[in-house]
Amino acid sequence: MLAHSAGTSVEMSSVHTVLVFALVAAVSVTPVYALESCQSTDRDCHGHDKKTSPDAIRSRWNVNASNLMQDLDQFSVSCTKLIDAFPLDEVDGNFVRTVKNCIFSKSIPTPLKGPLRLAAVSKDVLEGILNVDMAVTQSEEFLHYASGGKLLPGSVPLAHRYGGHQFGYWAGQLGDGRAHSLGQYTDRNGGIWELQLKGSGKTPYSRSGDGRAVIRSSVREFLCSEAMHFLHVPTSRAASLIVSDEPVMRDQFYNGNVNTERGAVVLRLAKSWFRIGSLEILSQSGEIDLLRKLLNFVIDEHFSSIGSDDPDKYLVFYSTVVNETAHLIAQWMSVGFAHGVCNTDNFSLLSITIDYGPFGFMESYNPDFVPNTSDDEGRYSIGAQANVGLFNLEKLLTALSPVLTKKQQKEANVILKGYVHIYQMRFHQLFKAKLGLLRDEEDDGYLIAFLLKMMEDTQSDFTMTFRQLGEVSAQRLHNGNFTQMWALEDLSSHRLFSDWLSMYLLRLGRQQNDHDLDRQHRMNNVNPRYVLRNWMAESAIKKAEMNDFSEVELLHHILSSPFVTQETAEEAGYAARPPLWAKRLKVSCSS
Repeated sequence: MLAHSAGTSVEMSSVHTVLVFALVAAVSVTPVYALESCQSTDRDCHGHDKKTSPDAIRSRWNVNASNLMQDLDQFSVSCTKLIDAFPLDEVDGNFVRTVKNCIFSKSIPTPLKGPLRLAAVSKDVLEGILNVDMAVTQSEEFLHYASGGKLLPGSVPLAHRYGGHQFGYWAGQLGDGRAHSLGQYTDRNGGIWELQLKGSGKTPYSRSGDGRAVIRSSVREFLCSEAMHFLHVPTSRAASLIVSDEPVMRDQFYNGNVNTERGAVVLRLAKSWFRIGSLEILSQSGEIDLLRKLLNFVIDEHFSSIGSDDPDKYLVFYSTVVNETAHLIAQWMSVGFAHGVCNTDNFSLLSITIDYGPFGFMESYNPDFVPNTSDDEGRYSIGAQANVGLFNLEKLLTALSPVLTKKQQKEANVILKGYVHIYQMRFHQLFKAKLGLLRDEEDDGYLIAFLLKMMEDTQSDFTMTFRQLGEVSAQRLHNGNFTQMWALEDLSSHRLFSDWLSMYLLRLGRQQNDHDLDRQHRMNNVNPRYVLRNWMAESAIKKAEMNDFSEVELLHHILSSPFVTQETAEEAGYAARPPLWAKRLKVSCSS
């Protein structure tokens, strides 16, 4: 154990609570059926589909243009697997109603009105996943396919029925209130992706909504889902963003101030859109046979390591979801991402990030950071996300209970208790990597927590503090030379900074055969220089609302290589101290 000064020990008495971002105390029990612990610092060493680096992705899809589809009439999707697997809603039509005894309702998208404009498109998704040449995006046909005005060959549009706990309370039937699944597409590697339109009109699950999304929320969803992918965080993807002149009425902050905005549609995709709420609605409604059917389908399609004839398959499934949910939230924390609305209906069964709403990337380090102005109590603050994950997994276990034996339910509760240990372990690994630490030492957790506590006290920028620690040499650190490093200048104002710095440099010095340039390279590969800060998104949105999509395009380009210093990004101030007006920004659930 490193010796700590008396003053340091007193001031840092609560430092270990920072390490887990206020995760509740719980008994750490090794979970039954738990996956083997991830010992790698690779962010992607867990997950159903191991991701590769952006360079590897680009290399994989570096195919001749002649292999890409030039005509969208050649592009087709299939709904056969989903329709054959489950009973459909017996009632037709998009009118709002209570739906029973089904997983999906047939629902036709409502075309956007007025001139359509292509605001953004992801080449990586279109050419890399969907095998479509970018040239097709210039056609009127693409605008209609990607906005719901025309159906893709093979498409039978479906709206998914699910429920959920919202802000801690059971909300009953929810479902796809403004989203339409177009069908499944099989990529050239045999991977299956479910294409979905968001903002494409009313469905049976729209409740009091109009089924539309507006430009501001759609720009944020498009940019953030793609940005998260290139940060190596499991996520849904976005193929395109179409905007229109269709008027959409919104009370953005729920204060009676209704404004006219414009409608937009995002074409997004994921391996699956099933979520915890997909199972909850069936369990709550007593539709247990259908619950088993959905579970069997999800396991067979997405959890291939679980045997279909395994009598404990639902228990193993639960253990996997517990494990990977812990890993996902730890990854969110490592990049300072707050989802904003961590309801059970927004938590994927595949442990990918879905349903981007009032999210935010934390700027000044603050465990109480809340990106959602609708969250008055701070239930979904960034520091509460690990606890919320535990709550949601408890609700998943409740939903699974009707198909588990008494013995399996007891084992599942033991698995759930292991969540805390899994989360803490992965959090620790990721933050060790952010500091460039190799191997394990007893005081590593203290070193990380000490840094976070100083960052909180000095309101140091989360992203740039870690990035600049990786950009500065050990010699400059030793000399305290932080010229043009604004985040480290803020951090160094803490009266205990020199104590922490001495510990850190001693720790780095004990890493045998580790050159300083290697340490910097490792750190710069895991600490992004650019994230989608709310002020950056807001700037792009304001221009997009005036039909200027240049900053949306610029941000999309920059955030596709977030670990690489880019001249255009520096000129735009994306790594500079946030402007003063950024602190006044508000984001709500309204979209």
